Amino acid sequence: MSGKGTNRLRIIGGRWRGRVLPFPDATGLRPTPDRVRETLFNWLQGVITGARCLDLFAGSGALGLEALSRGAENVTWVERNSLAVTALHKHLERLCVGKHGEVVQADALDYLRGNSQPFDIIFLDPPFHEDWIARCLPLLTQRYWLAPSAWVYLETEVERSPLSLPEDWVLVRARRAGQVGYHLARYPTK
Repeated sequence: MSGKGTNRLRIIGGRWRGRVLPFPDATGLRPTPDRVRETLFNWLQGVITGARCLDLFAGSGALGLEALSRGAENVTWVERNSLAVTALHKHLERLCVGKHGEVVQADALDYLRGNSQPFDIIFLDPPFHEDWIARCLPLLTQRYWLAPSAWVYLETEVERSPLSLPEDWVLVRARRAGQVGYHLARYPTK
């Protein structure tokens, strides 16, 4: 996967720090910027080790790869674009991820409506301007995708900030970088 039509992402921390990986040139695929990922994983540094993570709308896979690099126990990537799914499989093979990673080719909402398993950290970085977050957040709670004390990262276009969360959700952190609004939230578990 090199040459024309290929973009690159860099893992910025952990055991694979500095690794550069290609991802396909596809509509809507935009890895979370390095600066935003650095801040996000600083926020998560006390909880990432051993975490079970879901990278919904995985795209390039940058968030899940960064999580594994920094000590997450396992990551499930969900992506519907077949080119991105193929690239993710190659990344997992190249990095010898083994049982610590799974790629699922599926529509995010269909996946969330299926059989759930609880995750400690969920990354929601959907295509912009399509209101995906408002459709996904209720399913996370209704379908029991959140482990106790789970964290949910949400990335939005700036004009969608401030973020509107469902009742009972707590916005823990929020920042902006260029045209990206990024947020860390929790759904309080009793």
